[in-house]
Amino acid sequence: MRKWNFSAGPAAIPEQVLKETQSELLEWNNSGMSIMEMSHRSSEYMQVASTARQDLIDLLGIPENYQVLFLQGGATLQFSMIPMNFASQQPADYLLTGSWSKKAIAEASQITTTNIVASSEASNFNHVPDVDYWSESPGAPYLHYVANETIQGNALHQAPATQAPLIADMSSVILSEPIDVSKFSMIYAGAQKNIGPAGLTICIIKDEFLSTASDALPGMLQYSKHAESDSMFNTPPTFSWYLAGKVFSWLKTNGGLEAMAKVNHSKAKRLYEFIDASDFYSNPVISANRSIMNVPFLLRDSEMDAQFLDDAHHAGLLNLKGHRSIGGMRASIYNATPLAAIDALIGFMSEFEIKNG
Repeated sequence: MRKWNFSAGPAAIPEQVLKETQSELLEWNNSGMSIMEMSHRSSEYMQVASTARQDLIDLLGIPENYQVLFLQGGATLQFSMIPMNFASQQPADYLLTGSWSKKAIAEASQITTTNIVASSEASNFNHVPDVDYWSESPGAPYLHYVANETIQGNALHQAPATQAPLIADMSSVILSEPIDVSKFSMIYAGAQKNIGPAGLTICIIKDEFLSTASDALPGMLQYSKHAESDSMFNTPPTFSWYLAGKVFSWLKTNGGLEAMAKVNHSKAKRLYEFIDASDFYSNPVISANRSIMNVPFLLRDSEMDAQFLDDAHHAGLLNLKGHRSIGGMRASIYNATPLAAIDALIGFMSEFEIKNG
């Protein structure tokens, strides 16, 4: 039996997808070669890419007036590509709710003026500021926010109503539940959480918004160039794209995002309820903003952290160490993490508390 992987990313991939990939690794579909050896321009690979894109469109219900791009560079490249393309001379609006939004602001600040509409930094990012108290800039080219802060474990669960075009980094929450894409001008996500292996970034951009992008940039930095070439302006991350397609197919086979949402909310509810009922463990995030994907928790005595992690590892529970910037523990419970993994984690945490409490 495989061990339970609670890594924040690169993260667990559905076991069925891994087995299918394993069976196709030497030769894909009687082609005489591995998918990794195949030209991205070949008819065989173009079909793989097209099917994956359509499955993603089906899963998210992406309207026809959006471009769906499969790019490289991770979400971090988008932190600078977005202001390069869309923030000419006007200050861009940013919501500051955690480490990733802070990095996005730092990158954008090298390119344009940024306005922080609201921040929860003073409270160690334990919540998302209420939208009623945001201070938006008149005429801002866009408002950017991180829908789910992977490190702090806080989330904004509904798309906010904003004056400016709305851009969301959904790297650690995309595909975990249905979203209304039409409320956004752009959504982007690194693959290594719920989509597949690292190396791929998904960008979903409304045509109307894309038409405002700069054309005075090198080709690789222009979203329009990638859209015109069906994400093949250069050689794309072919293996990551292929494997992402397998994950999309797995999601469709297992009931789509509605079914996934039920499981994910059940997993998170079960874990949070256990933590809240204990005086040995705690979670710092206010209830309304708790992530359903990343659950940080602290032990009453931080001197026990090392023992907790060592015992957990021996119990087959992997990658529970919290991010180095905040310490403690973190259980990332993405789509590929089943309820059985949550039960195993809670069982271990209960035993550890009895033994050391």
